[in-house]
Amino acid sequence: MELLAKYRLRLARKRWRLRALRKSRELVPVARRTDLIRKPDVLLFSTLRNERIRLPYFLQYYRNLGVNHFLMVDNGSDDGSREYLADQPDVSLWTTEGSYKRSRFGVDWLNWLQSTYGHKHWTLVVDVDEFLVYPFCDTRPIQALTDWLDASSVRSFSAMLLDMYPKGRIHEVPYQEGQDPFEIACWFDSGNYAIKRNARFGNLWIQGGPRARMFFRDLPERAPALNKIPLVKWHRKYTYVSSTHMLLPRGLNLVYDEWGGEKASGCLLHAKFIDTFVAKSQEEMVRRQHYAGSHEYKAYHEGLQDDPVFWTECSEHYDNWRQLEILGLMSKGNWV
Repeated sequence: MELLAKYRLRLARKRWRLRALRKSRELVPVARRTDLIRKPDVLLFSTLRNERIRLPYFLQYYRNLGVNHFLMVDNGSDDGSREYLADQPDVSLWTTEGSYKRSRFGVDWLNWLQSTYGHKHWTLVVDVDEFLVYPFCDTRPIQALTDWLDASSVRSFSAMLLDMYPKGRIHEVPYQEGQDPFEIACWFDSGNYAIKRNARFGNLWIQGGPRARMFFRDLPERAPALNKIPLVKWHRKYTYVSSTHMLLPRGLNLVYDEWGGEKASGCLLHAKFIDTFVAKSQEEMVRRQHYAGSHEYKAYHEGLQDDPVFWTECSEHYDNWRQLEILGLMSKGNWV
């Protein structure tokens, strides 16, 4: 990579860090329990709005994986999400009425929180409908993964976003608070993915799956990106650039190829397509706080008018992480 391009990326990183500092003024602490954070703790960061029904299972899932503390930003919820999170003993909570769009879709807020509280910790950044699956997650806590990554001098861990869906129509089985969403949305596409490399940042760009075939079949290049780097050994000088799709410094994005074989990677099971999604898409159409004038939610809104079925004869029923590795959607690399 030429020197001028590297210099421009360094300037961009400084600019985004300064922007995160400025945007931190929009955050109001509700329950700050960061004094409970200890040196070896794995920390989870997330931004949300009106996700009360999802929160009990989300928190329990990641507690069971071994996450020690949650640092959450509530963006103007009015459904009880803020009150529920404020009562959780392992949650530090901030609230804001600031624009999700003008905070670069929450990235600025979380970049500041990670810089302030995540320095030298393994930090996991996910939405409340994303559930990390990694090699041996059924028998080993997340600290086993991060210890192995530390021992291997690996600073970042990738996970492909895997959209999950039910066999029938979305509204047919209502989601209940505290329920495992994959009891309902337990199917996925095993193929139908396109991969290319981003020349500027060095990360892979993955698109496809059910959202591409259902909502973007005429414009597949506009389908949502499925590549994520959600788990990072954070340093205060790091910054996410676009959601968790890519970071700076650029080397953090080199999560796939290595000499001697594949790097270990995981999947983020995406529980978007349950019955709550219809109301969510309608709300976001009104708010217009998502990327590119919420074009993604416009596509969802239009596509949902016909009450579609995502399932096809080529759909795969989800069993476990080993199945995903066999299908080539994730890898244990040389972790044994």
